Amino acid sequence: MTEESVPAFSDLSLHPAVLKVIQEVGYETPTPIQAQSIPPLLAGTDLLGQAQTGTGKTAAFSLPLLSRLNPKLKAPQILVLTPTRELALQVAEAMQTYARHLKGFQVLPVYGGQNMSQQLRQLRRGVQAVVGTPGRIQDHLNRGTLKLDKLSCVIIDEADEMLKMGFIDDVEKILGFAPQERQTALFSATMPKEVLQVARKHLRDPVEIRIKSKTSTVEKISQFFWQVKGLHKLDALTRILEAEEIDGMLIFVRTKVATVDLAEKLGARGFSSAALNGDMAQMLREKTIERLKDGSLDIVVATDVAARGLDVKRISHVINYDIPYDTEAYIHRIGRTGRAGREGKAILFVAPREKRMLAAIERTTRQPIKAMALPSRKDITNRRIGLFKEQIAQAMESQDLEFFEELIDEYQSEYDVGHRKIAASLAYLLQKERPLQPDERFAEEIREERPERETGPGRGRKTSDEQMQTYRIEVGRVHGVEPGNIVGAISNEGNLNSRDIGRIRLFDQFSLVDLPKNLSQEKLHKLKTVWVCDEQLQISPDSGSRSGSLERPIKRRTFGRGKAADNRGYKPGVKKAPFGKRVAKKREKTT
Repeated sequence: MTEESVPAFSDLSLHPAVLKVIQEVGYETPTPIQAQSIPPLLAGTDLLGQAQTGTGKTAAFSLPLLSRLNPKLKAPQILVLTPTRELALQVAEAMQTYARHLKGFQVLPVYGGQNMSQQLRQLRRGVQAVVGTPGRIQDHLNRGTLKLDKLSCVIIDEADEMLKMGFIDDVEKILGFAPQERQTALFSATMPKEVLQVARKHLRDPVEIRIKSKTSTVEKISQFFWQVKGLHKLDALTRILEAEEIDGMLIFVRTKVATVDLAEKLGARGFSSAALNGDMAQMLREKTIERLKDGSLDIVVATDVAARGLDVKRISHVINYDIPYDTEAYIHRIGRTGRAGREGKAILFVAPREKRMLAAIERTTRQPIKAMALPSRKDITNRRIGLFKEQIAQAMESQDLEFFEELIDEYQSEYDVGHRKIAASLAYLLQKERPLQPDERFAEEIREERPERETGPGRGRKTSDEQMQTYRIEVGRVHGVEPGNIVGAISNEGNLNSRDIGRIRLFDQFSLVDLPKNLSQEKLHKLKTVWVCDEQLQISPDSGSRSGSLERPIKRRTFGRGKAADNRGYKPGVKKAPFGKRVAKKREKTT
């Protein structure tokens, strides 16, 4: 299949609810594995696919299977087997995202090290998809707590990794529990003979797809990554902008909504920035690019599709604010810098659970991506002082200062003050709106060496329970919200320290959060209009009434007593899957 013949997602007969999500998350063109896998999987055909990690396999099987799903049937219809718990979580979260407009859909990640009773409760409630590691799946099958009689499809993901970890026999036993009349798809980066034996035994006349791995070298581009921890991504980005010597910059995000949101936030922080996305009129997009070229604009926040083919020589930096969905997108992104023989710099923001994609990118580019430390308060100060000195030098060289020199002499004579004191006072006035030295709060909020588990709300907070009040917000589990989304929204938009945010309880249609009683009306009014997961918070004091529903909290996390919170998840207007359980640190032995 040539690049010109790759269809659009709208041409692939996917369910309208699934297509709606695809548009929302910013997908416009399928990757090769997606374009070739979706039609046969939609048709119910078995599939044998060979493709590297990072090529979009999860969407390749999730989108067609969700399009065929019956959300009203509260029984497992899709089973996805993965070699690790980390991958199980990623796949489950992706499926929950793709199915967020399929009413009643539930997916359950199943892996060793997780509380068994919690898994049993969710299985009793009914789930349509189960994603898990072979060992724990087999435990449930042997106990009789997982029934596969309604199963329509089994996905074996990263089969070669299953083989390396000794799970291939477990996979065969699990397939023995599945109905004979089922669809089976196997994906693997390589095809050793043991994997092929499983495929020949359990797949019926499969469609075979082989995606050749594209490799690329980018010698003129220095690549770095920053692991997202202990600091909101926007604050980290601000520090990079402050410290780096930047000519022009391109920042990549995943969604059209995020381009506008981030560009506005950067503009509020004093940076010359604009959004670039597919919803903008062609004339406006061209004007934005021209402004970037002529230097009247320094930063463009764009989606992958909007920036396709963008060639602006002055782009010195590319920031991957959101990690791309596949490795080819990463290569395309960073290729926007280092043009015309120049050197460029690419920085990738990587959350802990995105490390697999980082490894896939390194394999594809055949270059290691170096870890970077964010600029310190001292680095920012030195950078601002350097720019300040440049301003003084430019003024001395280009301006007629005779009038001002006479004014200073007159002031000195009149008030008997030295030139040094006068110059210092003028320097203070000049930098007053944007101080050369960041305030002390800057240093406290960015203390990265602090373990991530200590950055959550309630850890070390001074606010007592008597000083807290419970508030209701109109976003809940059905909207895909997580506690981290709520923490991020309130701490960033309400200008609150995350340590002053207490317990968060999630219900189906709303959530409850404990905040300090002394919140000003101005802050409450501002928080009312904040968007999280496509819903406004509409915050109000909780009356205790639960009328009109039989809702109950589905997550009980006491943030005020030492539980960790992830406040990096807040992205206005972007839903996330309701799976935020922290993965156990020890490697799973029995899965």
